[in-house]
Amino acid sequence: MKPTLLILAAGIGSRYGGVKQMDRIGPSGESIIDYSIYDAIRAGFEKVVFVINKKIEKDFQEIFEKKLIGKIETEYVLQEVTDVPVDYEIHPDRKKPWGTAHAVLVAKKNKINEPFAVINADDFYGAGAYRMLVEYFNSIDPKSNQYAMVAYELDKTLSEHGHVSRGVCTIDNEGFLREVVEHTNIEKINNNIGYKDENGNWNYLPEKTYVSMNFWGFTPGLFDFLEKGFDQFIRENAYDPKAEYYIPTVVTELINNMEATVRVLKSSDQWFGVTYKEDKEDTIEKIKELVDEGKYPLNLWNA
Repeated sequence: MKPTLLILAAGIGSRYGGVKQMDRIGPSGESIIDYSIYDAIRAGFEKVVFVINKKIEKDFQEIFEKKLIGKIETEYVLQEVTDVPVDYEIHPDRKKPWGTAHAVLVAKKNKINEPFAVINADDFYGAGAYRMLVEYFNSIDPKSNQYAMVAYELDKTLSEHGHVSRGVCTIDNEGFLREVVEHTNIEKINNNIGYKDENGNWNYLPEKTYVSMNFWGFTPGLFDFLEKGFDQFIRENAYDPKAEYYIPTVVTELINNMEATVRVLKSSDQWFGVTYKEDKEDTIEKIKELVDEGKYPLNLWNA
């Protein structure tokens, strides 16, 4: 049973020109999404499901169908603010959908019946992450609630142009995730990595601290947990214009309730992305280096 790649791309804007997730960073105009799909295909994924928004649906499909036809099965699902159980009144100021866990839940419409990976559209994770996850999927019962998360060393996930938010992981002695705690304003100052808390105090973080970059491996049983959890979430937050239903929140609850396990797959790859506009040139240069090293072809889809 080959896995599916679920790409969370609903946050992409209505036009591609200047939208960071679709910026041309490869030597032949490839975006970060292109490299993610290419790596997934090489690792053994057979289907990609894009979670997108209505504004970009037509253009998005036109762009990716031309590239991916004959290479991998593609499906598309819309994440909309109205995707909630009936009988709940939504706050009139609510503009955004309901977060990353909600984005995964709406993909249930596509009847994912196999293990699947979840990634962000604007993150470059490295080929090794996809290979590790496929190996993990091959080692488990696809009907179990044995999940996985690819974790990265903190110093390999920073931007040189400003602070970042990262989910700091607590991992037990057997290699299982215990919790993910989100910290904002993480940056490197005078060769020390850390963040300031709400009181302005500096908190040091070891550079090899493992952090979550929202690269998850799930089995289809997750959808039942998400459906039940979102029903409770929306009952409490339907009239909150900013509340969001996040993957780490759901996963932590499942771990605490002993309803699922999450194996941490430790990556040594360099993560990169375009958190700031200044990151684009750095990302272009890093991709060029990988191409020069022969890790990717000069033209990704016409090699």
